[in-house]
Amino acid sequence: QVQLVESGGGLVQAGDSLRLSCASSGRTLSRFTMGWFRQAPGKEREFVAAISWSGGGTYYSNSVKGRFTISRDNAKNTVYLQMNSLNPEDTAVYYCAARSSFVIRTTESEYDYWGQGAQVTVST
Repeated sequence: QVQLVESGGGLVQAGDSLRLSCASSGRTLSRFTMGWFRQAPGKEREFVAAISWSGGGTYYSNSVKGRFTISRDNAKNTVYLQMNSLNPEDTAVYYCAARSSFVIRTTESEYDYWGQGAQVTVST
């Protein structure tokens, strides 16, 4: 069983940076493709970024490309999402997810384990 716990959310101002962390208290994450999704109020959950099990491959949504960076430290069983140049449109609950495959996917139905989410609020 994989239990994912996000941390690092909070309230920031537009232009600020924030780093989210996702740690596993169960199985090692080293054999999972990891992803970040987000859900804004009144909207469906959307893909943000994903990283291969080795960290050698990453993929981003167009809305965050160039501003967000996903990374992982398999020794610490943790995945990160560095978010720079935040704007109010980035306000959402951010979810960490694990996929039992080496192939990166952007559809939430293809991820097997989910965290509880971390709130990120960006004010003007």
